[in-house]
Amino acid sequence: MGEARSIMISSLGIKVVQPSSSCSDPYCPYHGHLKVRGKVIVGRVDSLKMKKAAVIEVEYSAYNSKFTRFERRSNTIHVRVPSCVAVNVGDLVAIAECRPLGKNISHIMLGRVIV
Repeated sequence: MGEARSIMISSLGIKVVQPSSSCSDPYCPYHGHLKVRGKVIVGRVDSLKMKKAAVIEVEYSAYNSKFTRFERRSNTIHVRVPSCVAVNVGDLVAIAECRPLGKNISHIMLGRVIV
């Protein structure tokens, strides 16, 4: 089995594992016609219970002016997972903004992040 190829998201300096297999998913950013725009976010896979979708937990820090220090916060984002991208619960992944694909889904998964 060959080495996993990776692509670089140049604006943020994030290395993402490129899918080795092809798919016929129209909502795939690699093999379909879905355009990616806006922010690229890095988070952890929290749940894969939905069909063709996942829940990603994103952690960030926010300034608390009362105590004059930063606090850790988290948010969950629902993401469409293309059939060519293979991820497991707990993986560090990169997601990107796209047009709304459903009631709660307006992000697409790009792949696992190489640390």
